[in-house]
Amino acid sequence: MVQKREAYAPWSLTRKAGVQSATVNGDIEVPQFIQPVLSTGFVDEDGNWKGQKSSEEAFHSFGLDVGIPNTGAITQPQISEGTIWPLDMTGFNDLFIAIRPTNGGNYAIIAIMGPADNAFANLRDVNAGATLRSAYRNSSSSMENVIYDSSEALTADVWNIFSIPERLKNQKLLQFHITNNSGGESDIETAFMRLV
Repeated sequence: MVQKREAYAPWSLTRKAGVQSATVNGDIEVPQFIQPVLSTGFVDEDGNWKGQKSSEEAFHSFGLDVGIPNTGAITQPQISEGTIWPLDMTGFNDLFIAIRPTNGGNYAIIAIMGPADNAFANLRDVNAGATLRSAYRNSSSSMENVIYDSSEALTADVWNIFSIPERLKNQKLLQFHITNNSGGESDIETAFMRLV
Protein backbone atom coordinates (compact mmCIF):
# COMPACT_ATOMS: atom_id res chain seq x y z
CA MET A 1 0.00 0.00 0.00
CA VAL A 2 1.10 3.53 -0.70
CA GLN A 3 2.46 5.00 2.53
CA LYS A 4 2.16 8.65 1.51
CA ARG A 5 -0.36 10.43 -0.66
CA GLU A 6 -1.57 13.94 -1.32
CA ALA A 7 -5.02 15.02 -0.21
CA TYR A 8 -7.02 18.18 -0.82
CA ALA A 9 -7.09 20.63 2.08
CA PRO A 10 -9.19 23.81 2.45
CA TRP A 11 -6.01 25.78 3.16
CA SER A 12 -2.52 25.96 1.77
CA LEU A 13 0.61 25.27 3.78
CA THR A 14 1.63 28.88 3.21
CA ARG A 15 -1.65 30.22 4.59
CA LYS A 16 -1.35 27.81 7.49
CA ALA A 17 2.06 29.32 8.20
CA GLY A 18 0.37 32.73 8.62
CA VAL A 19 0.70 34.41 5.21
CA GLN A 20 -2.76 35.91 4.72
CA SER A 21 -2.29 36.60 1.02
CA ALA A 22 -1.70 32.93 0.17
CA THR A 23 -4.35 31.00 -1.73
CA VAL A 24 -7.01 29.26 0.31
CA ASN A 25 -6.87 25.86 -1.37
CA GLY A 26 -3.91 23.52 -1.41
CA ASP A 27 -2.74 19.97 -1.00
CA ILE A 28 -1.24 18.43 2.10
CA GLU A 29 0.79 15.26 2.52
CA VAL A 30 -1.13 12.52 4.30
CA PRO A 31 0.96 9.60 5.60
CA GLN A 32 -0.82 6.23 5.56
CA PHE A 33 0.37 3.18 7.43
CA ILE A 34 -1.24 -0.16 8.13
CA GLN A 35 -0.28 -1.37 11.55
CA PRO A 36 -1.91 -4.16 13.56
CA VAL A 37 -3.26 -3.16 16.97
CA LEU A 38 -3.85 -5.54 19.86
CA SER A 39 -6.33 -4.30 22.45
CA THR A 40 -6.03 -6.03 25.81
CA GLY A 41 -7.94 -3.58 27.95
CA PHE A 42 -8.71 0.03 28.69
CA VAL A 43 -8.17 2.75 31.26
CA ASP A 44 -11.32 3.54 33.25
CA GLU A 45 -12.52 6.98 34.32
CA ASP A 46 -10.37 6.81 37.47
CA GLY A 47 -7.21 6.05 35.48
CA ASN A 48 -7.10 2.37 36.46
CA TRP A 49 -6.10 -0.25 33.90
CA LYS A 50 -8.82 -2.83 33.26
CA GLY A 51 -7.87 -5.90 31.26
CA GLN A 52 -10.37 -7.51 28.90
CA LYS A 53 -11.72 -10.89 29.90
CA SER A 54 -11.33 -13.92 27.69
CA SER A 55 -13.19 -17.21 27.81
CA GLU A 56 -11.70 -19.90 30.00
CA GLU A 57 -10.47 -22.95 28.12
CA ALA A 58 -10.63 -25.49 30.93
CA PHE A 59 -12.92 -26.36 33.80
CA HIS A 60 -11.83 -25.30 37.29
CA SER A 61 -13.10 -25.10 40.88
CA PHE A 62 -13.42 -28.88 41.10
CA GLY A 63 -15.32 -30.06 44.13
CA LEU A 64 -16.16 -33.53 45.43
CA ASP A 65 -18.84 -34.21 48.01
CA VAL A 66 -18.89 -37.83 49.17
CA GLY A 67 -21.83 -39.91 50.43
CA ILE A 68 -24.63 -37.40 49.96
CA PRO A 69 -27.87 -39.14 51.00
CA ASN A 70 -31.13 -38.95 49.08
CA THR A 71 -32.64 -35.45 49.69
CA GLY A 72 -29.23 -34.29 50.94
CA ALA A 73 -27.76 -31.12 49.44
CA ILE A 74 -24.35 -29.63 48.65
CA THR A 75 -23.15 -26.11 47.89
CA GLN A 76 -20.42 -25.63 45.29
CA PRO A 77 -17.94 -24.23 44.65
CA GLN A 78 -16.47 -24.33 48.12
CA ILE A 79 -13.05 -23.13 49.24
CA SER A 80 -10.35 -25.52 48.05
CA GLU A 81 -6.91 -25.29 46.52
CA GLY A 82 -6.91 -24.05 42.93
CA THR A 83 -10.51 -22.82 43.15
CA ILE A 84 -11.79 -19.51 41.85
CA TRP A 85 -13.58 -18.59 45.01
CA PRO A 86 -16.30 -17.60 45.01
CA LEU A 87 -17.39 -17.78 41.38
CA ASP A 88 -17.22 -14.24 40.04
CA MET A 89 -18.88 -13.68 36.66
CA THR A 90 -17.75 -10.04 36.35
CA GLY A 91 -16.92 -9.56 32.67
CA PHE A 92 -18.27 -13.01 31.75
CA ASN A 93 -21.57 -13.70 29.96
CA ASP A 94 -22.04 -17.47 30.08
CA LEU A 95 -21.22 -20.40 32.34
CA PHE A 96 -20.75 -24.14 31.93
CA ILE A 97 -21.53 -26.23 35.00
CA ALA A 98 -20.42 -29.88 35.01
CA ILE A 99 -21.81 -32.42 37.49
CA ARG A 100 -20.73 -36.05 37.83
CA PRO A 101 -22.79 -38.10 40.31
CA THR A 102 -22.22 -41.73 41.20
CA ASN A 103 -25.97 -42.37 41.36
CA GLY A 104 -28.12 -41.51 38.35
CA GLY A 105 -31.46 -39.79 38.75
CA ASN A 106 -32.96 -36.41 39.49
CA TYR A 107 -31.03 -33.54 41.04
CA ALA A 108 -32.21 -30.01 41.84
CA ILE A 109 -29.80 -27.25 40.70
CA ILE A 110 -30.30 -23.74 42.07
CA ALA A 111 -28.10 -20.63 41.69
CA ILE A 112 -27.65 -18.97 45.08
CA MET A 113 -25.92 -15.99 46.66
CA GLY A 114 -22.50 -16.87 48.03
CA PRO A 115 -21.24 -16.65 51.60
CA ALA A 116 -21.81 -13.63 53.83
CA ASP A 117 -18.14 -13.42 54.84
CA ASN A 118 -17.17 -12.34 51.30
CA ALA A 119 -18.01 -8.90 49.92
CA PHE A 120 -20.33 -8.32 46.96
CA ALA A 121 -18.42 -5.38 45.44
CA ASN A 122 -18.21 -3.16 48.55
CA LEU A 123 -21.19 -4.68 50.42
CA ARG A 124 -20.80 -7.21 53.21
CA ASP A 125 -23.38 -9.37 55.01
CA VAL A 126 -25.20 -10.46 51.87
CA ASN A 127 -28.23 -12.75 52.12
CA ALA A 128 -26.12 -15.89 51.88
CA GLY A 129 -27.78 -18.98 50.42
CA ALA A 130 -30.69 -16.99 48.96
CA THR A 131 -31.92 -18.02 45.52
CA LEU A 132 -30.63 -15.51 42.96
CA ARG A 133 -33.44 -13.44 41.46
CA SER A 134 -33.51 -10.99 38.56
CA ALA A 135 -35.86 -9.00 36.35
CA TYR A 136 -35.10 -9.85 32.71
CA ARG A 137 -35.54 -7.54 29.74
CA ASN A 138 -37.91 -9.81 27.83
CA SER A 139 -40.05 -10.88 30.76
CA SER A 140 -42.53 -9.32 33.12
CA SER A 141 -41.44 -6.59 35.48
CA SER A 142 -41.43 -8.92 38.48
CA MET A 143 -38.33 -10.71 39.76
CA GLU A 144 -37.73 -14.29 38.65
CA ASN A 145 -35.43 -17.05 39.85
CA VAL A 146 -32.19 -16.92 37.86
CA ILE A 147 -31.52 -20.70 37.83
CA TYR A 148 -34.01 -22.95 39.61
CA ASP A 149 -34.12 -26.43 38.10
CA SER A 150 -36.04 -28.58 40.56
CA SER A 151 -35.66 -31.88 38.71
CA GLU A 152 -32.76 -32.37 36.28
CA ALA A 153 -32.06 -36.00 35.32
CA LEU A 154 -28.32 -36.77 35.58
CA THR A 155 -26.52 -39.85 34.29
CA ALA A 156 -24.22 -41.68 36.74
CA ASP A 157 -20.42 -41.78 36.44
CA VAL A 158 -20.12 -39.32 33.54
CA TRP A 159 -19.86 -35.54 33.37
CA ASN A 160 -23.28 -33.97 32.78
CA ILE A 161 -22.43 -30.56 31.29
CA PHE A 162 -24.93 -27.70 31.15
CA SER A 163 -24.60 -24.38 29.36
CA ILE A 164 -26.10 -21.34 31.08
CA PRO A 165 -26.02 -18.38 28.64
CA GLU A 166 -26.52 -14.78 29.81
CA ARG A 167 -28.58 -15.44 32.97
CA LEU A 168 -25.57 -15.22 35.32
CA LYS A 169 -23.82 -12.40 33.45
CA ASN A 170 -21.66 -10.29 35.83
CA GLN A 171 -23.01 -12.08 38.93
CA LYS A 172 -20.71 -11.92 41.96
CA LEU A 173 -20.56 -14.39 44.87
CA LEU A 174 -22.10 -17.16 42.77
CA GLN A 175 -22.64 -20.64 44.16
CA PHE A 176 -24.91 -23.57 43.29
CA HIS A 177 -27.12 -25.51 45.69
CA ILE A 178 -27.47 -29.07 44.37
CA THR A 179 -29.92 -31.50 45.98
CA ASN A 180 -29.68 -35.26 45.50
CA ASN A 181 -33.17 -36.51 44.63
CA SER A 182 -31.90 -39.62 42.86
CA GLY A 183 -33.38 -42.07 45.38
CA GLY A 184 -30.03 -43.21 46.80
CA GLU A 185 -26.69 -42.08 48.18
CA SER A 186 -24.37 -40.37 45.71
CA ASP A 187 -20.91 -38.84 45.47
CA ILE A 188 -21.21 -35.56 43.56
CA GLU A 189 -18.31 -33.98 41.68
CA THR A 190 -18.66 -30.49 40.18
CA ALA A 191 -16.63 -28.13 37.98
CA PHE A 192 -17.18 -24.76 36.26
CA MET A 193 -16.00 -22.81 33.20
CA ARG A 194 -16.80 -19.15 32.40
CA LEU A 195 -17.19 -17.70 28.89
CA VAL A 196 -17.13 -14.17 27.52
